[in-house]
Amino acid sequence: MATEPGLRSVGQIALNAKDVERATAFYRDQLGLKMLFTAPGLAFFDCGGVRLMLSGAEEPEFDHPSSILYFKVDDIEVSHRALAERRVEFRRPPHVIHRSPGMELWMAFFRDSEGNTLALQCERRA
Repeated sequence: MATEPGLRSVGQIALNAKDVERATAFYRDQLGLKMLFTAPGLAFFDCGGVRLMLSGAEEPEFDHPSSILYFKVDDIEVSHRALAERRVEFRRPPHVIHRSPGMELWMAFFRDSEGNTLALQCERRA
């Protein structure tokens, strides 16, 4: 019988940043994430128990925008308004992505200071 690898959850996500100081200001000041610590060329934030690391790409092959991070929120309109007040530019207002019996999935997409796509995500009862 094969041994299970024991993967439980995501512990850290790394995001590329061309300018770590600029990206740090965006995630700290505009998104309001809790800063954990910094190291030369690195910044670490708490994102609901998952550590978010901002860093420059170590190799040219890794120098590209990241996967999309979806931030869960309880009220997408309130979160959208709060971020817009902090000059976060959204591609369009919150909108329904998917409907199923009893549930609607709402999203609103935006970019960080480094060109990475991010989104707000909210599940509502239909």
